[in-house]
Amino acid sequence: MSEATAARADDPEAAWAQVLRPAAGAAPLPRMIAAQAWLEARLLVRNGEQLLLTLLIPVLLLVAFSLDKSLIRGTGVNFLVPGIIALAVMSTAFTSQAIATGFERRYGVLKRLGATPLPRGGLIGAKSLTVVGVEVLQAAIIIVAGLGLGWRPHATPAAAAWVVVLILAGTAAFSGLALLMAGTLRAEATLAAANLVYLLLLGVGGIIFPLSRFPAGWQPVLLALPSGALSDGLRSVLAHSSGFPARDLLVLACWAVAGIALAARTFRWD
Repeated sequence: MSEATAARADDPEAAWAQVLRPAAGAAPLPRMIAAQAWLEARLLVRNGEQLLLTLLIPVLLLVAFSLDKSLIRGTGVNFLVPGIIALAVMSTAFTSQAIATGFERRYGVLKRLGATPLPRGGLIGAKSLTVVGVEVLQAAIIIVAGLGLGWRPHATPAAAAWVVVLILAGTAAFSGLALLMAGTLRAEATLAAANLVYLLLLGVGGIIFPLSRFPAGWQPVLLALPSGALSDGLRSVLAHSSGFPARDLLVLACWAVAGIALAARTFRWD
């Protein structure tokens, strides 16, 4: 028996102190990301404005434009559902995330999180995980509402896989733009700019109104926007039984790479 072991045997308090001593060190990275993602989700649920933007507005637009066909003549619920899914991705991955991150940066939340064991890559991973979780809930609600309004998708068995790939690519593209905006502008400017971009893309992004109604010279430009590519890709897969949406995925990939790269170079954490 060593002298240290003998000393602990003679002193029960010292032995218990050794047993109860906390183990120093951070939790595994997946556990930290999961904990932060759960916190982000709870904060989103408590924020009524973001909840309205991400969950209620897309469904209300779907119902309103589906029931009152005079608002968008020549289109119907089969046209609207893919566009509303694209709108839900944009509202969550871009508008909501840009505003929330901008104010977290203003109030010093990101700076304080930077002092924790959670690395910045883990924080981005947690935010992305929360965004994807909200989008799954949005898509389920929109699909149920669309089916109730008479939506009948004309899609091949591979459509589900292409829809998932398109949503993930759109999420990456819009998230990169959201972080680029939130990391370079003041919180108030981010709030105004994010809502302005949301309204502009809602009108000209092929979400509610067909791009064929715009001048022919503008249509390639509008299809090159992330909203145009996402809505066109979802519509081609779900409404027209098209195959792999290569062009739309290429556009979204270019936006994702450019947005994330610029955000990584210019993002300010305080």
